[in-house]
Amino acid sequence: MNSINRRSVLLAGIGVAGAGALAACSSGSGGSTPSLVGPDDSVVAAAEKKRRTTGRTRQVTLTAARAVLDLGGGVTADSWAFSGRTPGRELRLSVGDTLAAELSNQLPDGTTTSVHWHGIALRADMDGVPPATQAAVRAGRNFTYRFVTDAPGTYFFHPHVGVQLDRGLHAPLIVEDPREPLRYDDEWVVVLDDWVDGVTGTPDEVYAELKQGMGGMGMDGMDGMDMSGMSNMTTNGGSSGASASPSGSGGMSTKFTLMGARSKLLGGDAGDVKYPYHLVNGRVPADPAVYTGKPGKRVRLRIINAGGDTAYRVALGGHRLTVTHTDGYPVRHQQADALLVGMGERYDVLVTLADGVFPLVALAEGKDAGGMALVRTGSGGAPVPTVRPEELGGVIMTASRLKAADDVRLPTKKADRVHRIELTGGMGGYDWGINGKRFDMSDPTANPILVRQGERVRLDFVNRTTMWHPMHLHGHTYQLGTGGPRKDTTIVLPKKTVSVHFDADNPGQWMLHCHNAYHGEAGMMALVAYQA
Repeated sequence: MNSINRRSVLLAGIGVAGAGALAACSSGSGGSTPSLVGPDDSVVAAAEKKRRTTGRTRQVTLTAARAVLDLGGGVTADSWAFSGRTPGRELRLSVGDTLAAELSNQLPDGTTTSVHWHGIALRADMDGVPPATQAAVRAGRNFTYRFVTDAPGTYFFHPHVGVQLDRGLHAPLIVEDPREPLRYDDEWVVVLDDWVDGVTGTPDEVYAELKQGMGGMGMDGMDGMDMSGMSNMTTNGGSSGASASPSGSGGMSTKFTLMGARSKLLGGDAGDVKYPYHLVNGRVPADPAVYTGKPGKRVRLRIINAGGDTAYRVALGGHRLTVTHTDGYPVRHQQADALLVGMGERYDVLVTLADGVFPLVALAEGKDAGGMALVRTGSGGAPVPTVRPEELGGVIMTASRLKAADDVRLPTKKADRVHRIELTGGMGGYDWGINGKRFDMSDPTANPILVRQGERVRLDFVNRTTMWHPMHLHGHTYQLGTGGPRKDTTIVLPKKTVSVHFDADNPGQWMLHCHNAYHGEAGMMALVAYQA
């Protein structure tokens, strides 16, 4: 069975009302897990009542269903999407508004799903993570997510079941600040995505191939290898390339597996999935999305990486970027020529538009491919789809170079609790995990990372693998180091350690995982759980 169907079987008999009981129970390994705060415990409701609210409620319906998507340039994809489009329709609220989003699951073949509100510090029972915080929503059923959006910023939402993230099921969520300190004339939300679904295969087929591991190619020791000499095996943009072991020859199929993707910025191996297209706002580079503006106007770009396996190096030809926010939180402004954006990360930047036609390029880092959109403020022809503006080779901003704005920096405090989070596994057996363990969806509370309400917690991400991992914490934002930016997703490079700090102020059970869709599904997840 594929991962989605396995979970469907697991959750088929569980009602939504029983999700809290499921998540709060002790593990099946002898009941050794301490008593944990369940998603529907009274302390969760109490924390929600403390959130500032406007009293306004925004009601929307999200219909998850099969859709034939027009990606531009004559490319169509038979995929899944919210209300027939990808990215889905943007949701925009003001700080303190309540969102009441009814998910209608119309997916085919009895497929279960959910909605996770990425980056929002919301109430635990609305986080959308089966089976930890709710039962998956069964096909033909509805579920309403209701929560207060009490922090401004750039967020997005997507499923948290199997590898559904790598289909078309995602959309921006923008929470506006009525006292916004930035001054600009317009906004443009930019969603980046790597695309395979309904073109060369499905994410479930990709995952099934990756799960064979590189050991199936007679390369069990490859996690320590220098792959730079294998770049001739890379396939991009739908072109044909060599396979290390063609499917059907007794070795591992490489229909979806990308070999030789290398990046110094990412510390080596840049990614493992062979995507035929990279999209900006749902369009291929040959038929790009276009933002039309006027010279001299100041525009805020809200950039979201909704991809499954690709970091993007983003630049706007002929312009410099002023970085103002990352993952929704303000930073001390810094100028850059380009940004490195990992899966799940978001960056806000300001640009003052020049006169002409300019490419916004999202270079698939290390993969010799990319996406493109256009900014048009005057006359002129469009650049070729493969254009690479010189800004891509200029000053490249990464989160490690940013500092939190003064008003969001965490007060200096000694950590009450420290957890070592070892990122383990590799491509040889495709056995990704945390602290040497694969997350068990049938027993989510088996090995919790324990915290108590009110504690300052430090997580030390220790990457023991030879690949980078964007590590995402639900329900909280953390601070990189003692003065770095506030984030919920951060890149941890191979063989490096990144320490982050957060205040345990949102009781419940929360996932901590790699936002590479395939690494997370393979087991690089853990549960951060509040002790009752």
